[in-house]
Amino acid sequence: MAEQAAPAPADSGDSLAGFLYALTAYLLWGFLPFFMKAVGHIPATEVVAHRIVWSLPIAGAVLIWLGRTADVVKALKTPRMLAMAAVTACLITINWGIYVWAIGAGRAIETALGYYINPLFSIFLGSILLKERLERTQWIAIALAGLAVVLLAIEAGGVPWVSVGLCVSWAFYAFLRKTLPVGPNQGFFLEVMLLSLPALGYILYLETSGQGHFGDTGTADLLLLLACGIVTAVPLMIYANAAKLLKLSTIGIMQYIAPTMIFLTAVFVFKEPFGPGKLVAFALIWVALFLYTGSMLRSARARRAAASAIVEPKSG
Repeated sequence: MAEQAAPAPADSGDSLAGFLYALTAYLLWGFLPFFMKAVGHIPATEVVAHRIVWSLPIAGAVLIWLGRTADVVKALKTPRMLAMAAVTACLITINWGIYVWAIGAGRAIETALGYYINPLFSIFLGSILLKERLERTQWIAIALAGLAVVLLAIEAGGVPWVSVGLCVSWAFYAFLRKTLPVGPNQGFFLEVMLLSLPALGYILYLETSGQGHFGDTGTADLLLLLACGIVTAVPLMIYANAAKLLKLSTIGIMQYIAPTMIFLTAVFVFKEPFGPGKLVAFALIWVALFLYTGSMLRSARARRAAASAIVEPKSG
């Protein structure tokens, strides 16, 4: 998946355009495993390098079209902002690397699990780093997710590092990305711009040493690697628009579309093994997400009710 865009304000309304934008973005992310399977014969590091390099012109073109290049120029003149962007760029690179490798290695189920438990880990992170107070239901959901990870670790004889790695890298990325005072599109451009020089250098090294796949192994590989920019940048740009037009609770529910599609694809299309241990673990995760979503919706309703009480004129 791509960068998490800034969420819409909690009290903003939903719009049909926002729903369609979000649905399109999540469907694109849900179908992404098919693309990653097609490039599965190419080393994950090379695929990630091409994702970075070919995302840069697309992200740049969008910023020029939106007339938001001034934000990037300002960021380039601010050392602290550049340092923050460098950290988030490293985290998203790690996330991409794990994801690309896992799909190619036949571990798509683990990637779905990682993105399922991400919102639960994120609220746990908020309670630790931001001292946010969690409801009892949220703690139960987090505990169930933790139990699911433990069960998978016991079954596999070790930590399910793909799921944990995706979840932790994305959660910290999203957490730190919110502290970067630029919009989602500008932030994404800044990140890939910082990464593009080492990525391009790595691609050139592979090509000159005869290890690359960009044109050396046929037209199909060349086109697939060129398409890395499209499959990376386009869903993100669409999602960035969706987040502005939807309530946070709506985005929170729709975020399960992509991992659900990945899970179904892994089991029924890629035919990855899904034994009793994984079934129990996923059942725990689904119960946890049901509890988490219910808590989130109750909180959203309470905020709306409180806001209505404030603005409603008093009679008499």
